[in-house]
Amino acid sequence: MSNPEILLKTPLHDLHVELGARMVPFAGYSMPVQYPAGLMAEHHHTRQAAGLFDVSHMGQLRLAGDDAAQALESLVPVDVIDLAVGKQRYAFFTNPSGGILDDLMITRRADDLFLVVNAACKNADVRHLVTNISHRCNVQPLPDRGLLALQGPKAVTALARLDAGVAALTFMTGGHFDLAGIPCFVTRSGYTGEDGFEISVPAADAEMLARALLKQPEVKPAGLGARDTLRLEAGLCLYGHDINETTTPVEAGLTWAIQKVRRAGGARAGGYPGANVIAAQLATGPSVKRVGLLGLERVPVREGAKIADSHGHRLGHVTSGTLSPTVNQPIAMAYLAVNHALPSHEVYADVRGKAQPMRVCPMPFAPHRYHRG
Repeated sequence: MSNPEILLKTPLHDLHVELGARMVPFAGYSMPVQYPAGLMAEHHHTRQAAGLFDVSHMGQLRLAGDDAAQALESLVPVDVIDLAVGKQRYAFFTNPSGGILDDLMITRRADDLFLVVNAACKNADVRHLVTNISHRCNVQPLPDRGLLALQGPKAVTALARLDAGVAALTFMTGGHFDLAGIPCFVTRSGYTGEDGFEISVPAADAEMLARALLKQPEVKPAGLGARDTLRLEAGLCLYGHDINETTTPVEAGLTWAIQKVRRAGGARAGGYPGANVIAAQLATGPSVKRVGLLGLERVPVREGAKIADSHGHRLGHVTSGTLSPTVNQPIAMAYLAVNHALPSHEVYADVRGKAQPMRVCPMPFAPHRYHRG
């Protein structure tokens, strides 16, 4: 039995310490929250050049076998069967009530499906896959691999110096590349709203690759703090905060990820946990939905803040919030009753007993700049 007090370390732990990172416990790991330059500098550098993030705490696994895609479709509401080799897709595991057990990335490779799942959920996700589909395909966790995210408009310039071939990737595609002589699997995707890459690397070589990337003039290290402000500006959900097992993909505004073929009337409609609940919500609309909120005063509104109307009637709650470095205003995501989730609708967040005005606004707060080719 592992001691919950003992934090796991990623393959880059010693490098983070060497770089002066402030380490914090996160999902059972000791992780860098920020480096000496600070969160704001890391955030802006990622938006302007390239930030290097250690995301080795996340779960990587492969599903192999002829039935792998069909098997995975029995657990997610997305189209896996028609996913072409080299293409990546966002997905979520659902439960019988239509709630989200975790969100994940799926990439089809020539001989398997490559999955990246959230750190806090990875053990439960592996159990879920083994319990439900291991009789149909081989479920293989990849604990011997690190994961790096290189994000920002100059990420491609830096990474292409190590292998020029990466520049040919477009958003949500992936391939095998030798980076600084290390065989890696690279996808052009990420969690910041910027162009960028996620690099699966053998754990033993992760530090060597990180050092090669940090030698590039465009690249600086970035921690969990900047990762959170960047993804929030991009309007991207954080599992356990903006989505969880009680929120459905329809309420979370993630229906763009449910392809037509898996919806009512589609060739492979349903057949996943909670399909009836999700189909009903797709047909009639949810009673609550995730929205973006822009603060009208310079008071940050944090996760958990209650949202009310001008008469003090409770409408919902904030799931993520920060003072946005890019927008330079408080931003938040919240679930609101659907009749109040209208663009430009004014609501009030309770911050230490004071009602702070906020306006419902479209997301992302900062424009996505993915490289679509």
